[in-house]
Amino acid sequence: MPGIIVLQGGGAFELHDDLDRRLLGEVGAERVVVLPTADAFERPEVLISAAMSWAERLEVDVDALMVMSRPEAMDESAGDVVRSARAVWLVGDNPIHLRSVVKDTPVWTALHDVLASGGVVVGVGAPASALCDPMIDPRGGALALGLGLVKGMAVVTRSESETPERHARTRKLANVPLVFLPSSSALVRRDSGWESLGPNEIVGQLP
Repeated sequence: MPGIIVLQGGGAFELHDDLDRRLLGEVGAERVVVLPTADAFERPEVLISAAMSWAERLEVDVDALMVMSRPEAMDESAGDVVRSARAVWLVGDNPIHLRSVVKDTPVWTALHDVLASGGVVVGVGAPASALCDPMIDPRGGALALGLGLVKGMAVVTRSESETPERHARTRKLANVPLVFLPSSSALVRRDSGWESLGPNEIVGQLP
């Protein structure tokens, strides 16, 4: 797949401006679709406000796609909005909700289409975990079924906020390569392989 998949530890629209600017330039994106689906039960409007300020700094346009439920993700027009973009950012705090909303929907198919056309898909924080299979279940640190955009690895996002006990439990339960990814760090996957940015701990060999 010729596109770029990015897993950022956290800090949506705050901590990764230099990387984000580089990625947008690499894929020639002047418009970014932002999916705050994982924040459906929180305050997605706060993330969208942050996205607008970020877009002004980076001189791009933002299209906030408020897909918060599975029926909305099943709408072909929502998939068309995603498919028309060169860059898509997934943000929010609930990876389980994100998975349940977008899995096997037109929106999910459209994300694959963005990558197939050479675009970039970015998961920040919990969505970065959800894009992997397995993903980390935030309720206890165990591994659960993820979306599988990246297969055969798991990512502990915002790892600086987790307790040593939670880290130890996740290590014990993991049967795949595992990455502890602080908010300020990121992993970038291209056809040529992985690029690691910022401090992290990788346990095993990334696929």
